[in-house]
Amino acid sequence: MTARQAEAHGHHHGDVSGGWLRAAVFGAMDGLVTNTALVAGVGGGGAAPRAIVLAGVASLVAGAISMALGEYTSVKTQNEQLDLEVDKERAELERNPAGELAELVQLLRVRGVEDRLAQEVAVQLSRDPETALRLHVVAELGLNPEDKPSPRVAAISSLLTFATGAAIPLLPYLFGVPLLWAALLCGGLGLLVAGALSSRFTPRPWWYAGARQLLFGAAAAGLTYLIGTAIGVAVT
Repeated sequence: MTARQAEAHGHHHGDVSGGWLRAAVFGAMDGLVTNTALVAGVGGGGAAPRAIVLAGVASLVAGAISMALGEYTSVKTQNEQLDLEVDKERAELERNPAGELAELVQLLRVRGVEDRLAQEVAVQLSRDPETALRLHVVAELGLNPEDKPSPRVAAISSLLTFATGAAIPLLPYLFGVPLLWAALLCGGLGLLVAGALSSRFTPRPWWYAGARQLLFGAAAAGLTYLIGTAIGVAVT
């Protein structure tokens, strides 16, 4: 293969480490479902448009902050746990290098490397303690210690996307169209578009991902609407 062919063969992988992408998708979907269902429930209960907007905005602010704090804590805890496991593995490599070498040989054998070659490769790789450590951690934990997601990025991504998703069902009320069906229509379209966009990062077709998210949101909104209507009738 020539240098030019090798360069043309280069490719790029998407973010699969659980960083901003997961937080963004989860935040947007959660914001859309939460406020579409909330608007349906409060509107079904007979609340005035002003009350619906107040409840929706309160849900947007509280939910966005909660999502951001939750993502930050979750990712931070995951990273700290990974650091702890890396320290354990580093101590084990220092305390029992022969045992860890044998373990690395076995890891290579399991992956189809011949016995003699596995021994040679393991010995060569173990000459660099950091390389050996990284291989053990990736093989045993399935995570690369050098590719940890950022808690701040996850938190900011989650906050912004939740707030954006939660604002969509409120748009008709905010623009002077105080109609429940219009708010639910906006929420449904938002769910459909968000689901379709998420398909860019998966093997699913856009219509499948969009329809699936729309179905989930419709189920949540429908159930909340029925509960809101029942409570509204009982209270009156």
